[in-house]
Amino acid sequence: MKDNRIQEGQLNQRFRAGARKAQEKGKHAFFRLLFGRTMVTLLLILLQIYFMYEVFSRVQYSGIIKTIFDVIGAAAIIYIINCEENPAFKLAWILPVCLFPVFGVSLYLFFMLNPGNRALQKALNVRVDETQPFLQTEYRVIEKLKKEDSGIRNLGRYIQKYNRFPTYDHTKVSFLSSGELKYEDVIRELEKAEKFIFIEYFIINRGKVWDSVLEVLERKAAQGVEVRVMYDGMCSLVALPHNYPKELQKKGLKAKAFSPIKPLLSTHQNNRDHRKILVIDGKVAYNGGINLADEYMNMKKKFGHYWKDTAVKIEGDAVKSFTLMFLQMWNISERGQEDYEKYILPPTDMNFGDGFVIPYNDDPTNRLDIAESVYLDMINRANDYVHIMTPYLIIDNEMVTALSFAAQRGVDVKIMLPGSPDKKTVYAIARTYYPQLLEAGVKIYEYKPGFLHAKEFVSDDTKAVVGTINLDYRSLYEHFECGTYIYKNPVIKEIEKDFQETLKKCRKVDYQYYVDLPWWYRIAGHVLRLFGPLV
Repeated sequence: MKDNRIQEGQLNQRFRAGARKAQEKGKHAFFRLLFGRTMVTLLLILLQIYFMYEVFSRVQYSGIIKTIFDVIGAAAIIYIINCEENPAFKLAWILPVCLFPVFGVSLYLFFMLNPGNRALQKALNVRVDETQPFLQTEYRVIEKLKKEDSGIRNLGRYIQKYNRFPTYDHTKVSFLSSGELKYEDVIRELEKAEKFIFIEYFIINRGKVWDSVLEVLERKAAQGVEVRVMYDGMCSLVALPHNYPKELQKKGLKAKAFSPIKPLLSTHQNNRDHRKILVIDGKVAYNGGINLADEYMNMKKKFGHYWKDTAVKIEGDAVKSFTLMFLQMWNISERGQEDYEKYILPPTDMNFGDGFVIPYNDDPTNRLDIAESVYLDMINRANDYVHIMTPYLIIDNEMVTALSFAAQRGVDVKIMLPGSPDKKTVYAIARTYYPQLLEAGVKIYEYKPGFLHAKEFVSDDTKAVVGTINLDYRSLYEHFECGTYIYKNPVIKEIEKDFQETLKKCRKVDYQYYVDLPWWYRIAGHVLRLFGPLV
C-alpha cells in the first residue's frame, strides 16, 4: 500500500510538473504572438488605416475642401464607370467614393496608381522576354493540332500569344487525389534529384511535412544539387520567422520570400504569390492546390475531419514551362540575366500517349485575365458536363452567366464546395450565389467530411484543369496563379472518377437549404457581397 501511495504521489508530481510546463509554454507562445513581429505589423497597418480614415474624415467636413472633394468624387465616379474594368470592381469602388468622397477617392487613387505593381510588372516583363526563345510550340505539335478540334487550337494559340506558354505533347500527367499521395511521391522524386530542385509555394509551414522535405533538401544541397526555395511573404506573418530565408541559406539552400509583408501600406502587397510549383531536374514538375504544410496532408486536423486537395505530376516536355515559370518569378528581384539554357532539357522522343498539355500562369499585371478566360472557354464549349471543385465562390457576372447558360442548355454543371469553411465571411458570400445558380439548373454540393481546397475543372472526358486558381476575385484578378490545362489525356478519366467518388461524401444543396439558413446570415452575405471584389 505504501509503495502504491509513493507511486501515486510521483505520478501526481509528474502530472503537476507537466501541467506547469504546458502552462508556461502556452504563456510563452501567447507573449510571442502578442509582442511578435506579426502582431506589431498588423497593429501598424491598422493604425495607418485608422490614421488615413481620421484625417480624410476631418477634411471631408471642412467647408470648401469638402466641396472640392465632392467634385473630385463625381469626376472619379464618371472615370470609374467608363474605365476598362470589371463591373463588379466598379461597383465596389463607387460605394466608398459616394459614402466617403475624400477617403474613398484617396483610397481609389492609392490603389489605382499602384507604383509598386508597375515596378513589379516592368521587372516581370523583362524576365518573360528573356525566356521567350525557349517557349515556342514545336512544329510537330502544330501539325498534330491541325487534326484536332478548333477549340484546342484556338485556346493554345491564345495562351501562346498572350501568356507566352506553348502547347505540348510527349507529356505524361499523373493525378494525385490527396495531399498524402503527393507527399509520398514528392519525397521519392526529391531523393532522385541530381542537378536542381525548384520550390515555389504560397504556404510553407514547419511541421512533419516541411521538416521531412527540408531534411532531403539539405542533404541534396550537400551533395551539390542546386536548391532554390521561394514562398509567399505572407508566411512571415503567420507561419515562418522573418529571417527564415537566412536560416535556409545556412543549410546550403538558396531561399527568398516573395514580397514580404511590411508595416507600411503599399498596393503591391495585395498581390500574393499563390502558385504551387515544384520542379526536379527539369524532368518532373508538380502543380495543384497542395501547399507544404501538415494540414494539406491530413497530418493535422483543421476545418473539419478531412482536408481534400488534389495535384498533378508532370513528366516530359511540358515540365519546361514550369521550370521557366519558376525562374521568371525568382528573377524578378535579381540583377543580371539567368542562364536559362542550363535548366532546359531537349524535347523527349518518348510518346506518353495521346493528348496535349498547356501549363499557364496568370498575374495581376496581365489585364486579359487568362485564368478566367480558360475556365470560361471550358464552360462555354462543354457539351455533356462541367464538374468543378473550388474552395471559394465569389464570381463576377460573366462567370455566373456562363455557368447558368451551360446548365440551361442541358450541360450537367456541378460545383463542389467545402462543408467546413476556413473563412466564414467568404463562405457567407459564396452562399448568396446559390439561389440564382440553382434556379438555372446548376447543381451545388458541399463536402461533408471537412475542408475542400482542390481547384479543378473537368469537362466531357476530354478537358481538365488542375492548378492553384480558385473561383474568386483574388485568384482570378489579384494573385499570381498557375494551372495545368489537359486535353485528351488518359488522366482526365481519373480526375472525373475522383470527382464522382468525392461526390458521394457531399450533401446536395437545394433552394430550401438556402432558405433555412439564418436570416441574418443571408443578409450579411449579401451586404458583404457588395465588397466581394475587394475581399
